[in-house]
Amino acid sequence: MRIQLQLTAMLILMLNSVVLQAAQQDPHSFSQPELMVIDHLDLNLDVDFEHQALAGFVTLNISRLDSDADQLVLDTRDLNIQTVEVKLADNWVKVKHTVGEAQPGLGAPLSITLPKGGVQVKIHYSSQPQASGLQWLTPAQTAGKKYPFLFSQSQAVHARSWVPLQDTPQVRFTYEASIRTPAGLKAVMSAENDPQDQDGEYKFSMPQRIPSYLMAIAVGELRFQAMSERTAVYAEPAMLAAAAAEFEDTEAMMVATEKRFGPYQWGRYDLLILPPSFPFGGMENPRLSFITPTVIAGDKSLVSLIAHELAHSWSGNLVTNASWADLWLNEGFTTYLEDRIIEDIFGERRAAMEAVLGYQSLLDEIETIESPADTRLAIDLQGRDPDDGFSSIAYEKGRWFLTWLEQCFGQQRFDAWLKGYFQRHAFQSIDTHGFLMDLNEHLLMPNPGVVTIQQIRMWIEGEGLPENHLVPKSSAFEPIDNARNSWLAGELAAANINVDQWSTQEWLYFLNNLPLGIGNQRMVKLDQAFELTLVGNNEVAHSWLKLAIQNQYQPAYHRLEQYLIGIGRRKLIVPLYEALMGSENDAEFARRVYQQARPGYHPQAQLTIDKIVN
Repeated sequence: MRIQLQLTAMLILMLNSVVLQAAQQDPHSFSQPELMVIDHLDLNLDVDFEHQALAGFVTLNISRLDSDADQLVLDTRDLNIQTVEVKLADNWVKVKHTVGEAQPGLGAPLSITLPKGGVQVKIHYSSQPQASGLQWLTPAQTAGKKYPFLFSQSQAVHARSWVPLQDTPQVRFTYEASIRTPAGLKAVMSAENDPQDQDGEYKFSMPQRIPSYLMAIAVGELRFQAMSERTAVYAEPAMLAAAAAEFEDTEAMMVATEKRFGPYQWGRYDLLILPPSFPFGGMENPRLSFITPTVIAGDKSLVSLIAHELAHSWSGNLVTNASWADLWLNEGFTTYLEDRIIEDIFGERRAAMEAVLGYQSLLDEIETIESPADTRLAIDLQGRDPDDGFSSIAYEKGRWFLTWLEQCFGQQRFDAWLKGYFQRHAFQSIDTHGFLMDLNEHLLMPNPGVVTIQQIRMWIEGEGLPENHLVPKSSAFEPIDNARNSWLAGELAAANINVDQWSTQEWLYFLNNLPLGIGNQRMVKLDQAFELTLVGNNEVAHSWLKLAIQNQYQPAYHRLEQYLIGIGRRKLIVPLYEALMGSENDAEFARRVYQQARPGYHPQAQLTIDKIVN
């Protein structure tokens, strides 16, 4: 008991020293949820491709937490607010509203005078073409080339660009929607979706409470194909069959995760395959994850992305980071669960290879990150763009922290704690302080003497990786190292490297660990032997094209140009633009290609690459 009391006292002291955002003060939201909070919203919108706008109204159901408060403050960005009404008795009455001064990255506060007794607010508004959370694609930018396409990306603070709401992960609400589309186009949302066409007006209901960043919509020429009773794919017709075949193991992943960490609590789990301009690998919108087509490799070698987005149904969607400073609670937990899913479905060998690749990306991030303070799990984002927190630190360092805990306590005890963690905090938002309190009460105190508070402190507060971190290894990579070293030493011809059974992971390990300046002659030999400039796997192509830039291998530049124009996924294109702009010989090439590619990129990708190229 004495040890437990000492542990608790030391943990409290630690909590007081950790750099955290106060739960009631999300620095990335104007809203004041401690005074009033949205319980439910009802969207009623028309999809206008001609003017690139969503137009209509949203009705908000409000709970007053402070009876004296008379101002409802919402987050907006570039919205045209027309009228605001409050329901009093049975009548809708116009009320005063003001839109404050816009702040970079955050938009502007919408302040609404709320009379006594008013708990329903109706806001008539429309979005604008530059909405940071929406991308409007022309038919030419889609697979079918016949119809336009719209999709949203609300994380981190972009929901406010298409819905006026409390845009903070601290606030959770249910929602309903009625979306009217042009003829021939289907609407889907992060809600209960009806796979049947609905003659231009689609109804949605999300009965579970979600934070604003999980609000999602897409409209296009979409078809439906079931993969199991509770999983399916939505995609453009040309991509439907390939996507369903690639991701057919989704149900098996769900079963494996439920067995370890508790029931899936969202009804169905479907996938929406977006056009290649989608700026991320995936987005964990509940009931309907948004997925990039760049992971359709034909051999299931990149489906760890599906495991990741599915895992968010527990870590992130079910238990949510309370602020973007706590992003590791979403992404670190999810990357850890992803590992466990991949091992269950595809085996230990595959999981070990992917763990090594993830660890190497983390080391690269730590080495190149601008501020060492940003290598802490408890990152300080006060006065900064929340997107600054999206790095390998949150994903990979968070994963290795949990992996270290698992090794310390044993998988059985750790799994029991983690399953309980998801149950105790289901449909709640939690910060790092809350995580540590739960960890102390339900894992550290019942198992005294296993880890020290100083060790926990080094993971949460420390820069880089603690000295006691695990270093993953994969026996599958030992022959790759031998072949690479023999080739570099001139003892083995490129054409004689036996790659017949190499997986995507083995190719990535081979390419990513080559010296940066291997020279044009060696690039020629590799390309002649394996036709890497023509490789169809987008992840392998990325590694090869980055190597081509570093070695000025001109035969790959035509493919590089096509790649940058045809793909909008930030993970794959941003490092290539950075490499190009880092070379005096390639800066003009980068600007020329970006000028052509930019109209097809999502606004969030444009914002990132504008800073690099300009």
